[in-house]
Amino acid sequence: MKKTIRISFEGRSYDVEVEVLNSASAPAVSAPAPVAAAPVAAAPVYAAPVVAAPAPAPVAAAPVSAHGTEVHSPMMGLVFKIKVKVGDTVAANQEVVVLEAMKMETPIYAPAAGTVTAIHIKEQDSVSEGQVLLNIG
Repeated sequence: MKKTIRISFEGRSYDVEVEVLNSASAPAVSAPAPVAAAPVAAAPVYAAPVVAAPAPAPVAAAPVSAHGTEVHSPMMGLVFKIKVKVGDTVAANQEVVVLEAMKMETPIYAPAAGTVTAIHIKEQDSVSEGQVLLNIG
């Protein structure tokens, strides 16, 4: 003999059909017609809008403070190597610092030509994104 039982779990109802093995001791009960479980709605599928690639942003000038042009860290990492010292003359796009993050070395370049006026870090320092590494006057 088969029975349908409704089970509620976490606010949802499920109709389950079970078979009664010992029909002699089970009273005859008329069960309501089986109710289909609520269908699970599939997640809606959205198509990505077709958009033209944006024009490249103009390169922003390096921030200039009272102490000259600031060279900022583009990411978190460790200072692996400082390639300049205070008083050195640097050219624009010259490598001045090497950062290490996730076992990869990332060179940092001077955004402008000038003389190194201050270095705010030392090798093996931990730096955060946006931190000022050095100044070029």
